[in-house]
Amino acid sequence: MSDFFNKVYEIVKQIPRGSVTTYGTIARLCGNKRMSRQVGWALHVNPEPFVIPCHRVVNREGKLSGAFAFGGKNVQHDLLADEGVEFTDYDTVNISKHLWEG
Repeated sequence: MSDFFNKVYEIVKQIPRGSVTTYGTIARLCGNKRMSRQVGWALHVNPEPFVIPCHRVVNREGKLSGAFAFGGKNVQHDLLADEGVEFTDYDTVNISKHLWEG
């Protein structure tokens, strides 16, 4: 596993329950704000889904991932809703209320 992927996983572990962050924020915290797609790939191959809460990562508009690696958009929605995350519509997190920026 690459050092970049390990950085991604360590950052994602820090996202508090009931909060979300964006792929771009994680890329920036890893040292290169242009690596959002690589963050997505790292999360897609998450080796510890119950330890690394990748369901707390959304796009810059708060949209859920249509390709959520561990069950699809509905599972991501339910996991976040169980943590108290509010939505502006079914697949968009109220990002102004729940954004964690590290």
